[in-house]
Amino acid sequence: MKKGKILLVGFGPGAPEHMTYRARAAIAEADVVIGYSTYIKLVQELLEGKEVIRKGMTEEIDRCIEAYDQALLGKTVALISSGDIGVYGMAGPSYEVLLQAGWTPDSDITVEVIPGATALNACAALVGAPLTHDFCSISLSDLLTPWPTIARRLEAAARGDFVVALYNPKSGRRTGQIVEAQRILLQHRSPETPVAIVKSGYRQRQAIQMTTLAQMADCEIGMLCTVLIGNSSTFARDGLMITPRGYANKYDNLTGDAKTGEQAGRSLSMGLTGWHACVRRYLRENPTVTLRETAAHFDVPLGEILAAIAAAQPDDEAGDRQARWTSGDQVDAVLNAAKDWGRLRAVIRSETGAVAELLLEAKDFTRRGDWLNMTNAYCHLHVDRQHIASAWFLSQGDRQHGIYCIDARGLVVFSLLLVKAGEAFDAAALKAYRSACEQYGQAIVAAEDMETEEVTSDD
Repeated sequence: MKKGKILLVGFGPGAPEHMTYRARAAIAEADVVIGYSTYIKLVQELLEGKEVIRKGMTEEIDRCIEAYDQALLGKTVALISSGDIGVYGMAGPSYEVLLQAGWTPDSDITVEVIPGATALNACAALVGAPLTHDFCSISLSDLLTPWPTIARRLEAAARGDFVVALYNPKSGRRTGQIVEAQRILLQHRSPETPVAIVKSGYRQRQAIQMTTLAQMADCEIGMLCTVLIGNSSTFARDGLMITPRGYANKYDNLTGDAKTGEQAGRSLSMGLTGWHACVRRYLRENPTVTLRETAAHFDVPLGEILAAIAAAQPDDEAGDRQARWTSGDQVDAVLNAAKDWGRLRAVIRSETGAVAELLLEAKDFTRRGDWLNMTNAYCHLHVDRQHIASAWFLSQGDRQHGIYCIDARGLVVFSLLLVKAGEAFDAAALKAYRSACEQYGQAIVAAEDMETEEVTSDD
């Protein structure tokens, strides 16, 4: 019997001229074409002589099962979808159904994913060049995704200054999601941020609305719309929405010479190396500022400040602060070594701002399962070891020596600081601390030390 084949075909926005050659060939090759009724209409001219199976809007899994059943009969099946079938499309559910049925890539049924231009790409092309820099897409449909998950993604995209494309922004029943999305984005983005709302891009009822983030939710929006929201650099002019690539950060008048301090083919002066140098300069110029105040000043996790300190060079230090990193698999050894550091001050801060500072002897530090326990007659402190991703040794002249245990986000879980005996640190405790730092602490190689001599284009 002939071996079956499933072709997962993304045919682009819908206009024939935007369909790839491979998508056309796949449909021509198919014995059976399966799709949502609207998709079938968009490729009707290619279906003569084909067995056509139409399915409704909420029958996605049925389409996948039908494709598999037809392939088991030895047929070549084209499961079609507009845009790119792998982006909010049928490729994912198809593989889920296949794998659940016991299919593997080595099975008799061949599966091929055929990409197409996404709604994101098509709509962007109609309004200019809004995706020239970093962007993300977020679906506002909460039919299968919990709203708190969607809200967290919106928050992260807004804070990260991504250009944002909203899929499934609004339907007859889901009218509040676009309003909530607007509220979250406005917490981090100007009300004047350009927004483009594209309905049915490259189809007969195409419509484009240019607006702002402040007015977005008041516009006519439906399930056939894709909403493009600019970042802090995006601008609108003459009906176009443009997100600059960033050349103006490095060159005068885009095509002019590189600006002072910049070099073609090299990182910006505020690239990783320059950013670390900026942090160290701030610490040199503000010797009394705390690490947490510094992290707040730059609006970054404290772990990033420690990384900048650790990347110091002999002629570019962070004042009298020195830091060394230790990996997560060495943290237990470091904490075990801390038992020789004498009296310690443990500092814990909650996410809501509460601070606990506890004085204890290092010998009071124990481990039971995943819990780190610091207990004595006056206090009990318990920390879940699973939250600790790494640790930093930090010394500041003769004022501070200790370790900062950091989670995967760069936030401090807790810190352990040596306590002075009178005007100085206990000599034995300080010696033990420095020994642990030398044994477990790793120097951070500055980014410029890792660069090659090759100078590449900015493209």
